[in-house]
Amino acid sequence: MGEVHDRTGAEWLECSVDRLIAVRPDGFTIARATAGDGAELILSGRALSGVQPGETVRVRGEWVTHAKYGTQLAVDACEPAAPSSVRAIRLYLASGIVRGIGPKLAAAIVEAFGEQTLTVIDETPERLLEVNLIGPGRKDLIADSWIAHKQVRELMVLLQGYGIGPSFAVKIYGEFGDSSAEVVREDPYRLIEAVRGIGFTTADKIAMASGIPEDSPVRARAAVLDRLDAAAAVSGHCFLPYAGLLAAATALLGQDQLLVRQAVDALAEQRRIVIDTGIGAGQAVYERRMWERERRIAEGLAVLAGAASDLPRGVLKRLEALVAAAETSGADTGTETGTDPGADTDTDTGTGTGTGTGTDADPADGALHPQQLAAVRMALTHTVSVLTGGPGCGKSRTVDTIAALVRAGGGKVTLAAPTGKAAKRLAQLTGHPAMTVHRLVADKKDSMDSGALFDDDPLYADLIVVDEASMLDVSLAAKLVSRLVPGSHLLLVGDEDQLPSIGAGRVLADLLRVPELPHTRLSHVFRQAAGSSITTNAHLIRQGRPPVLHASPGFWFEDCDEPAVVADRVVEIATHLIPAKQGVDHTQVQVLCPSRKGLTGTIELGRRIQERLNPAVEGRPEHWSGAAVFRVGDAVTQIRNDYLKGRAGVFNGTTGTVTAINTEDRTLTVLTEDNESVAYDFDELEDLLHAYAISVHRSQGSEYPFVVAPITTESGGLLLRRALLYTLVTRAKTAVVLVGQRKALRLAVEVAGQPRNTGLTQRLVAAFAGPGTKVAEPEALL
Repeated sequence: MGEVHDRTGAEWLECSVDRLIAVRPDGFTIARATAGDGAELILSGRALSGVQPGETVRVRGEWVTHAKYGTQLAVDACEPAAPSSVRAIRLYLASGIVRGIGPKLAAAIVEAFGEQTLTVIDETPERLLEVNLIGPGRKDLIADSWIAHKQVRELMVLLQGYGIGPSFAVKIYGEFGDSSAEVVREDPYRLIEAVRGIGFTTADKIAMASGIPEDSPVRARAAVLDRLDAAAAVSGHCFLPYAGLLAAATALLGQDQLLVRQAVDALAEQRRIVIDTGIGAGQAVYERRMWERERRIAEGLAVLAGAASDLPRGVLKRLEALVAAAETSGADTGTETGTDPGADTDTDTGTGTGTGTGTDADPADGALHPQQLAAVRMALTHTVSVLTGGPGCGKSRTVDTIAALVRAGGGKVTLAAPTGKAAKRLAQLTGHPAMTVHRLVADKKDSMDSGALFDDDPLYADLIVVDEASMLDVSLAAKLVSRLVPGSHLLLVGDEDQLPSIGAGRVLADLLRVPELPHTRLSHVFRQAAGSSITTNAHLIRQGRPPVLHASPGFWFEDCDEPAVVADRVVEIATHLIPAKQGVDHTQVQVLCPSRKGLTGTIELGRRIQERLNPAVEGRPEHWSGAAVFRVGDAVTQIRNDYLKGRAGVFNGTTGTVTAINTEDRTLTVLTEDNESVAYDFDELEDLLHAYAISVHRSQGSEYPFVVAPITTESGGLLLRRALLYTLVTRAKTAVVLVGQRKALRLAVEVAGQPRNTGLTQRLVAAFAGPGTKVAEPEALL
């Protein structure tokens, strides 16, 4: 390193990357490398984004001195280079960059061919058979992988010319193959829909460098679609008002609004968007699939709700017996409390219990509260209904009673929830199997092209119960409705005060606002739950009232002002204090964050907790994917649905532990919560996130013994909302610890949720009213 210290000025160096020290979300990378003369050096800069250990690169930069890492090359340009020395070639092949070659085989190949190794692989791959460890199958795998890798490297160079990091090259090549370079040069806006992570800004950067005019109609259409997509992904909107879309797309383009109007008209004519004049206050502009989903939900539910029940007669006999027993004991059966369509069972008698004793009975003692009994009647006498209520109000007991009556009467019951953890909890509560909604719908695609309301492969069950229905977005809800059979009963169960779905829409809330759709709201908090400080504070928060702090060991607030101190305390409490004082493993503690970014966001806190619980160990394999490093033992969670992975698909929200990293096969293995080993190709790791610290949104449907959460205004307080705090608190089973600022906590309690643009309620009202009052036909489909 001595001779490196004396270097000054900008220069180009060729070096092999030994290991990554740190990678920030913005791509800024710090790496340890070895120069051609054997000198060790530290590289840093955003230009290194996407580099992997084992790669040889040419870098240019200025020598600077860093307080922690010492002298380093601040890199402003980086391009891939073919390794030339025997050592560099061996490290390059051993890194797993070429599929089929691991450290042992890399050493054998380099020993056989020396500095000519890459030439042999490239020009005469059949010579690989001269290596004892290689047979015909392995030779073909290496040759094919080398060709693909070579093309990806060429694509990296092309992208760098446009100022785009190399990390997108693998994704683009995976989508377009040999046509990748042509697409990048001639039609970069195609990348937006085809390649995850590439939005309008990135595609536009390439387009402008390629000479595509700023007033190009193609560019304008891409901007319109981008604004609709961003509205759905960021804000959960199903549509944008016409004027709002024009303003947003015009600002993005920096062009005259006339160009955007023409783009909207063209997209409508191409049936890629729908302009619906019957929704909202004026023209609502939908991406076509989003419009189709809302239509399918509304019209499908209207058909299901209007169908005659196919429940076995034995079910209704048992319901009559249950009601008769309640009447004999003096309970209010709910006959006048809203089991008719549209009635909202929200009466709380305070002392009524369904037993006539005047005591506040716990749901576990066998008695049903009048609200619960009304909900049972509703679910079994209406083919579509909704059950809602907060924590401690007996939703689970009510669902268990409904399902038990149907089974006892000879009916088939199917239980489901949006996430694996929620399904597992539902199964534990009922004692019967439950599955994710994704597995229930068993759909391998998200296509709304068919005009049929119902699937040609329906789901046969007398009762379908979907728990945690607040998590249903319009996409999943549309798939669910399309699989059902008229005559079966659908019961949606959820807490409307929780955060809405991650995806677009607010399905549960929209359904509860349809007068014609039967629903029961449980509001009575039972004695056992009422004694919980978590339940008590959750209900206070739901009502917009401040929680009682330091009320009991179950709910604690630690006052800290500085985000850096908050972060320190969250890490210490989650990894040490709770496990030590409560005598539990750290896996029983979950850190939940309102935001992803900042000192108290999921990214930074997750990184710090990983370093505390699962630090790097010399000689143990690890793999960097973007800004994340994966190690054996890491807690991870799936963030996208993959219907083809595992035995029957791996879905958003599935959690697990990394059990193996194989650089030769370029795979990482995860043991999921369902005790299934699932292999991920290194190129698929963007589907995984570390689960040491997760967002409150991602925690929906889950329950944890202990929850620790930062509450600060670090992000400007934009994400602090009542529904977020309420959802956060209700994830904890034993105790919740909030660490942060009192003003941030007050803000979270006081600020109601942000509305979402949806047309589902209007469509449902029109669909229930009949054909004569349907929502106006959209302009684009006339």
